[in-house]
Amino acid sequence: MSDKRGDERRAHGELVADVLAVLWEAGRPMTAHEVNAALGKGLARTTMATTLIRLYEKGTLRRIPAGRGFAYEPVEDAAGLVADRMRRELESDPKRDLVLKRFVSGLSEGDEATLRRLLLEAEDDPE
Repeated sequence: MSDKRGDERRAHGELVADVLAVLWEAGRPMTAHEVNAALGKGLARTTMATTLIRLYEKGTLRRIPAGRGFAYEPVEDAAGLVADRMRRELESDPKRDLVLKRFVSGLSEGDEATLRRLLLEAEDDPE
């Protein structure tokens, strides 16, 4: 027996990823109709509008007036969204040092070297 809620949640996550991919690829604000057409999945207008509105409310997208509705664009690129998610997860745990220690200990040698290099660069950056 399949868990219908799990299937819907998985489908929604895939839809969000697909929508973001379309918007990143376009490099310009797009309306719900344009995103839906680019996806080519024949989704209901309300499904696409709801998805875009929720992403806007979460701060993932910004919107600008376009005709009688809005056009949407990502606030950040894919790497920026992942970094923001990582930062929120870290901030949600009171044992930040332990979380960082476990994170670093799970990195490959290459990723650890990259992280060390980036930390040194950030230290030298006079922002």
